[in-house]
Amino acid sequence: MKSFIKCMLALGLVFLTVGQTAEAQQNNKRKVTDYEKMAGVDLTQFTKKQQETILKRANSESCDCGCSMTVAECRNEDSTCSKGARLAEAIVKDVTGVAITIKLPAKKPDKRIGQPLDMKFTAIDGTKVDLAKMKGKVVLIDFWATWCGPCIAELPSVKKTYKKLNPKGFEIIGISLDTKESALKRFVKKENMPWPQFFDGKGWGNSLAKKHGIRSIPAMWLVDKQGNLVDLNARANLEKKVEDLLGAEE
Repeated sequence: MKSFIKCMLALGLVFLTVGQTAEAQQNNKRKVTDYEKMAGVDLTQFTKKQQETILKRANSESCDCGCSMTVAECRNEDSTCSKGARLAEAIVKDVTGVAITIKLPAKKPDKRIGQPLDMKFTAIDGTKVDLAKMKGKVVLIDFWATWCGPCIAELPSVKKTYKKLNPKGFEIIGISLDTKESALKRFVKKENMPWPQFFDGKGWGNSLAKKHGIRSIPAMWLVDKQGNLVDLNARANLEKKVEDLLGAEE
């Protein structure tokens, strides 16, 4: 009997290891890209071998800005990402010993600023949310996920601001990039987050996140009392920004 149990445990361990290996291979396959250049990086000054090593690393190492892209992909898809630029510089320095500085292009004014924001959905608690009907309120749109460390790090500030300013007309709409609704509901309940949450289980393919061009989280937007998008980076000085918008003349 003991031999049978040991055999079954060993077999289970084999299946677990195989499963983990398969998952790791899928993750690695999903992360690797094949870009042959990176925005702002002149590789021609280096040897062919060094260029190959730099590109191989940049196409396999992840950018840590939360965009779920490789360093090479982030440099090409979002050349204004400062974290992606710093990581590319570090890779070049590590491979060649040469310190380079990537000059980030100036960000163009976002045409969405000052324009009405369309957002309508049914939240996980059944609440019907229509941003167009929330005029007179200042609204934070929080693109986030329970698995996102920086998102969770922002939560105390968000909850503090909500508790203080909700009675004065401040509301929050959560857009969750989670893939498991049960995990999201447990987290929301545990952390006492009373605002509505949009969830469709598609992770980075979240329909509202894709519609609004979200490539990294946390992404926090502010909508003023007229229903216009006024801030695409509300994380910094959130409480003061909300207070200013609440005090603004309608």
